[in-house]
Amino acid sequence: MPAVDECMPLCSTHKTVPVEQAVGMVLPHDITEIIKDVYKGRAFKKGHIIQPQDVETLRRLGKEHIYVLNLGPDDVHENEAALLFAGALAGEGILYAPEPSEGKIGFSAKRSGLLKINREALFRFNMLGEVMCATLQDNTPVRQGEQVGATRLIPLVARRALVEQAVATIQTGEPVLRVLPLRQAAAGLVITGNEVYSGRIADRFEEVLRTKLAALGSSVLQVRFAPDNPEQIATEIRSCLDAGADLIVTSGGMSVDPDDVTRVGISLAGAEALVYGTPVLPGAMLAVARIGEVPVFGLPACGMFHGITVFDLLLPRILAGEHIGRAELAMLGHGGFCRNCQVCQYPVCSFGKS
Repeated sequence: MPAVDECMPLCSTHKTVPVEQAVGMVLPHDITEIIKDVYKGRAFKKGHIIQPQDVETLRRLGKEHIYVLNLGPDDVHENEAALLFAGALAGEGILYAPEPSEGKIGFSAKRSGLLKINREALFRFNMLGEVMCATLQDNTPVRQGEQVGATRLIPLVARRALVEQAVATIQTGEPVLRVLPLRQAAAGLVITGNEVYSGRIADRFEEVLRTKLAALGSSVLQVRFAPDNPEQIATEIRSCLDAGADLIVTSGGMSVDPDDVTRVGISLAGAEALVYGTPVLPGAMLAVARIGEVPVFGLPACGMFHGITVFDLLLPRILAGEHIGRAELAMLGHGGFCRNCQVCQYPVCSFGKS
C-alpha cells in the first residue's frame, strides 16, 4: 500500500497520496487545466484511472497529491450536489447538462425569451456559503441555447444535511431560473406629429419600430398617422384595435410642448392605468397604459435618435405577459442610466440591470 498523508481541511477522514504513488488510482474529481488567454477546461475527468504517463501532466497542473475519498452516508460529493441543486434551481424554459463538468452544472435557455430570476430565493441559497449559483440579471432577453447561469458545491465534499438545506431553501415559490416565452404580437403603430402628417418631414419611427418588434418575433399589423390632435390620435388607435392589433405603439408628442397631446389621445381611446414618466435615460417621457387587455406604449421622440431606450427594457416584459405600472417603472431607476457607448453592446451591459 502506498504511504498516505493527512489531507488539508476537506475532512479528517479523507487522505491524500503523493501523485507518483497514485498510478492505478481513480480520480475522485475533475482536474482542470488553465492556459492563460488560451484555454480553460477539463484535463482529466472524475473516474479516470491514473496512468504512469499522467504523473508529469498532473504535476504540471500543480497536483502533488491525490485525494483518497472515503465517503460516508452523510457525505455528498460535488457532482451529486450539483445535480441536486440544478434540479431545484431550474424552472420552465431552462436546460442543464446531465452531468457536471469540473464540479459545476451550467444552465442554458431552452427557448428564446425573457430570463426571470427569483432574486430572493437566489440570495437565500447563496447565503449558505458552501453552495453557489451565479446567473445573468433578471429580465434579460436571451436566445435559445444561451448560457444563463451555473451552480456548484464549493468544497469537494459536503455534509448531506447542508445539501438538503440548500435544496429546501429554493423549493418554495418560483424556481430561481426561468425563461418565459414572448408572445408574437400584432402591433398597431400610430405615428403622431403635424410635421410628419403634413409631409414636411419623412417618418423614421416606423422603420425603427418594425425592426425592434421583428427582433422579438412580433410584427406590424397596421400603421396609421395622425396630427397633433387628441381626437384624431384616439381615432387612429381605435382603428388599429378594430383591425385586430393586440399591441399599440404611438410615437412622438410625449414631451412638454403645447402640441404634445399624444397622452390625451391615448386616454380618449379608452386607456386605463396610464402611467407617464420613467426614471430611465433615454426614455424619461415614455407612457404605458392598457386598453382592455391590449398594452399601449407612448414613445418619446428620443427613440429615433438612441438605439436603445426604456422601450427596449419594457417591450420584452410586456410580451412575456407582465403588467407594467408605477412600481415596475420606479425599480428601473437603479441601472436606468445608459452610458451611450460608442459601440452599443446591449443587452450585454449594465443598462436596465438593477
